[in-house]
Amino acid sequence: MLDEFKKFIARGNVVDLAVGIIMGAAFTGIVNSLVKDIIMPPIGRLTGGLDFSNIFINLSATHYETLKAAQDAGAATVNVGIFLNQVINFMIVAFAVFLMVKQVNRFQKREDAKPAPAARSELLLEEIRDLLKK
Repeated sequence: MLDEFKKFIARGNVVDLAVGIIMGAAFTGIVNSLVKDIIMPPIGRLTGGLDFSNIFINLSATHYETLKAAQDAGAATVNVGIFLNQVINFMIVAFAVFLMVKQVNRFQKREDAKPAPAARSELLLEEIRDLLKK
């Protein structure tokens, strides 16, 4: 079982997956900051100073001015604004991954278009054979 585990860990896919998870975690922080600090303030300004992270539906009978006040009081809330921020985060990450995969596919197509060295050798040998037949 230990040998199988060593073989599993030594496979390139496991290492690639680990690197992807680490990079994804770091990328998440960047995307969160992009949405919270760069994208949402101008959108809030365009909507008359509306703070998206403070949009919530209060399920209790008491009125609260902010989401933080409602949460501090222990009121049940539906946090619409936080959900919208997460949807925007997801869309940005999905678009970034799409661009990355698109580039990787483009590079792979270039590599696939090049004839393999063995195929060129075989082609040369076939041409030599055909010339010798003539």
